[in-house]
This record gives sequence, structure tokens and C-alpha cells, in this order.
Amino acid sequence: MSAPPCGNTSGTGSPLGFAPPHDYLYTTRLWKPGLLVYTEQQKTWNTHKQWLMSENMRHRCLLLVVCGWVFFTLLFVLFIKDKEYGTKSQTFDYTVTTYIERLKLQEESLLTYKKPTESPLNEVDSHWDAVHIERLSLLENVCKNTSLKNLTHSSITKFVLDRIFVCDKHKILFCQTPKVGNTQWKKVLIVLNGEYKFIEDIPESLIHNHEKNGLPRLSSYSPSEVSERLNTYFKFFIVRDPFERLTSAFKDKFLKNPRFEPWYKYKIAPAIIQKYRRNRTETKGIQFDDFIRYLGDPNHKWLDVKIGESIIHWATYVELCAPCEIKYDVIGHHETLEKDAPYIIKKAGINHLVSYPQIPPGITAYNRTKIDKYFTGISKRDVKRLAARFRGDFKLFGYAEPDFLLN
Repeated sequence: MSAPPCGNTSGTGSPLGFAPPHDYLYTTRLWKPGLLVYTEQQKTWNTHKQWLMSENMRHRCLLLVVCGWVFFTLLFVLFIKDKEYGTKSQTFDYTVTTYIERLKLQEESLLTYKKPTESPLNEVDSHWDAVHIERLSLLENVCKNTSLKNLTHSSITKFVLDRIFVCDKHKILFCQTPKVGNTQWKKVLIVLNGEYKFIEDIPESLIHNHEKNGLPRLSSYSPSEVSERLNTYFKFFIVRDPFERLTSAFKDKFLKNPRFEPWYKYKIAPAIIQKYRRNRTETKGIQFDDFIRYLGDPNHKWLDVKIGESIIHWATYVELCAPCEIKYDVIGHHETLEKDAPYIIKKAGINHLVSYPQIPPGITAYNRTKIDKYFTGISKRDVKRLAARFRGDFKLFGYAEPDFLLN
């Protein structure tokens, strides 16, 4: 008996009613009673899969060839460039190594672009301990000299506590002595207190704004808190030749006035002129001899009260910081600030956190020529009276008294 038709009426030759792909081979139809068995003898669907895989591999090979061509083209360009600029490299390996090293240097420069307040003042002089021991020993001996007591001792008043800035986070007290580089030390403390991360980020207008710079004064603490900090915190301040400091104060406040503080010109200068100008027909602004006569007057206190806090720029170190009453750990000198700054920072235990800003060469050196220039025409009487007032500062901190101005 012949087999019944397989149900394909489409003329395709397929028992399933559709035409298979042209590369599929159907060779045998096997019938058993009641069951249709359709057997595929390859090439089957696996043939199609193999074809797809071969196409995929071909594309990958082409991609690798293109990438290789681009890579070696770049190497060739780098090689030629190095030769044009005199590089001694003779192989592709050396060129690649050089290029990678350049990239690493660029990456390192970006990562270290803002290291915390970098400064060349990083190394502490190994002999500087002896220098500071000698300074503190001199201070102690002069403080004990009863004949100088009126010039070297000062009570710890609110005026003194107002001068001392506090860094509780690192247990540091800094007594402000204007015209000896205090602005830079304020920047250091602002960074330590966490107000800014880098010294370079601190706006200049903020540094002396004591309501916004985040530097508390010791006077803002209770008596017990003041006592605790004076007894346990690291304490320091900076001094400078007394007469050179006065010339700097006069220039900064009455001649230049870079921070635009008009009260020096319109309030303080007229008050000094009215009391101390000898030539009443003189119509110029305040002169240095007016300033010196005011400072050398034994009765200057009444005008100090009228002037107010601005006197900090020419008050004595004794009046500002009470060095015989407060036991300071370090007293730096403006003239040796390049060595004193890193020493102070290391002694305070903050050398891993901040560095003192870079000091322009020669700016801290003692300048006798400038003192001679300012004091030209000042009478010996006025020089003697001024030296008498600041004698305590000269003695306590080892500065030579200005006898050359009297010769």
C-alpha cells in the first residue's frame, strides 16, 4: 500500500508546510504505521550556526588588524616626534616608556597641585634649640631685674587677652604683635581651625575680620578656661627690632594704608598733630617727628585711650603680650623668621598639617639704612625719650639699643 500524501500542498517539498533554507538538505522520508518520522541528515541548523560563527571571527580579525594599524601608526608618530626634539631613543619600546613616564608626571602634578600650603621652610635648623633656650634664658633674667620692672612687667589685662588668638583643636596660643608678619600666622591658625583647607584659599579681606575668620581671642573665655589654656597650651609670639617696627607701622598706617583704614588719617593723625606738632603753621599731614614725639611722651596714655585699640601697632611687646607674666614656649624673631617659622611649627606639633607661607628673600632682614632715613632730623632729645619707653623691649629680646642715632 502506498503511503498517503504528507499534507504539503504548497509545492515546496516540505512536510511542514514551509520551505527550509537553501543550505539545508532533507534526504529521506521514513514511514511507520500510524507515525510519521521525519529525519534530517545534515547539513541542518548547525550548519547555519557555524556560518554565523565564522562571520563573527572574520569581523573580529578585521577589527584587530585595524586597531594594530592605528597603534603602530601612533608609535611611529611618537618615534618621529622624539627624534625631531633630539630624543636619543632608537626603539619603539623606549618611546612608549618615555610617553608613559610623561603621563605619570602630569598625573602627579595634578594630584599635588594643592598640597597643604607648601613652603620651602620645611627643615628645622639642628642648632635652633640652643638659640631659643638662650632667648628664653635672657628673657627670664631680664624679668628678674628689679631695676627694669616698670619697663618689663605688665598685668594680664583684657587688653593682653584680646591680643592672644586661640586654636583649641591643636592647643596653641598666639600673641599678636603687629608689624612683624602676623598676617601669615593668622592664616596658619585659620587653616588649623578648619575654616579653610589651604592658605591660598583664604580671602585677604577675611584675615583681619575677627568676627568672621574663626579665630577666637583668649578674652572670650571664662577665667578658669583662660588659666587652663595659659598653663597647658603651646604659646608663642614674634618680635622685631623695636625702632624698625615703628617705622613700618608709620609707613603702613599713615603713608600707604593698604587696607583702607581712614580713621588713621581722619581721626588719629589730627589728634597727634594737634598735641605734638611744634610748627603750628605747617599744613602737611602727619610727619614722622610728630609720631615720635607722641610715642616718647611719658604722658602718652591719655591719647592712647582716645585712639583706642589702634595703638596695638606701636604699643610695646610688654604691653601687648606680658612676656614676664606669661611663660611662652617660643619667641621668634622677625629677622630670623626663615628659621624660626619651621621651628615654631614643629614645636607646636603641626608640621605635618601646614607650613608657613613662603617668605620673599631679604624681606625680614634688619635694615639700618631705613631707620637712619626715617630718623634723619629727629632731635636727640626725642630719640632718647623714645628709646627710654622701648628700653624694656630692647633688653628682653636682645636687641641693641640705637646709640648710633645719638652720635
